[in-house]
Amino acid sequence: MSKVGETTLVLDLSALEHNYNYLRSKIKPETKFLGVVKAFAYGSDMIAIAKKLEQLGVDYLAVAYVSEGVLLRKAGIKTPILVLHPLASNFDDLIVHRLEPSIYSKNILNQFLEATKATNQHDYPIHIKFNTGLNRLGFSEADVDFIAKETKRNRCIKIVSTFSHLAASEDANECDFSLLQINSFKNLSGALSKKLDYAPMRHMLNTSGIINYPEAQFEMVRSGIGLYGYGNHAKVDAQLKPVATLKTIISQIHQIDAQESVGYNRAYKSNRPIKSATLPIGHADGIGRQYGKGKGFVVINGEKAPIIGNVCMDMIMVDVTKIDCQEGDEVIVFGPNNSAESFASSANTISYEILTAISQRVKRVLIGA
Repeated sequence: MSKVGETTLVLDLSALEHNYNYLRSKIKPETKFLGVVKAFAYGSDMIAIAKKLEQLGVDYLAVAYVSEGVLLRKAGIKTPILVLHPLASNFDDLIVHRLEPSIYSKNILNQFLEATKATNQHDYPIHIKFNTGLNRLGFSEADVDFIAKETKRNRCIKIVSTFSHLAASEDANECDFSLLQINSFKNLSGALSKKLDYAPMRHMLNTSGIINYPEAQFEMVRSGIGLYGYGNHAKVDAQLKPVATLKTIISQIHQIDAQESVGYNRAYKSNRPIKSATLPIGHADGIGRQYGKGKGFVVINGEKAPIIGNVCMDMIMVDVTKIDCQEGDEVIVFGPNNSAESFASSANTISYEILTAISQRVKRVLIGA
């Protein structure tokens, strides 16, 4: 991997392929696979990731919002795209670009029916979301009759799948709850299928679900964070390869005397002479202020360098007193040998947050294509 000259997010598409194949190996050959590419593909490069997944043979893609799906269609992506949280104001764009909405409430179903009737659609594919305990979005058991009735009498739509979402699939202490959710989903999807003249595809498992509840893979599984190299458990992480490596460089090195301060609000005051390095990356790039004051660290020439003082908008300062380094040297914020999970945990958060926080102003470089 070549050295960088500025803050850069290096994306390894061969790692993505490795992760996809690993997750595929955990399911039956006939089980379909949905790759989640929402939030710029977890902060990476949505179009590049989607194209690679399409090349690998993924059956479905998923985004959070219609605008994300439109970008993929304009980039030439042909794979079916599920929109997990469509809003009625975007239904026209959704239909024009043949995106498939998650229908999660009576209100959203009625509004989508109006949109499909107005555009003379027939059997437009929709996905019915059931709430089985996450209590975020989704229909309840009491809605099954309504869904079946409206679908059967409105031939402008057709249910291609029913799905739900596990609330704690990575937590062994919540196994009983996860099994209750799975059983609830079986009952809800089964009850709906009985009222229709066909059986929609079912999907419930996320990355941790694929690993921990393979018996509930149904006709399709979904993976987001696992594709990007994180499995919510150290044993799973060891089998995956992080796709993203965030790098930067040392802009300047300072000698700080005892009792001198570093950064805004004098948040760091040295009690001894130290050497600090200033890096061109800050909270406008996704490194939040919570990583400052010694909580977060970067890696320079194989050594940990703690972040000192407050994180600035465009810069951070790190302690390099015991590190042999010079201006222009490369710095690893996170990557294969210092995972985003490790970096995030230093500030009591999770890999999802730091990955998706990386600003779009940060240069992206693709390797391993």
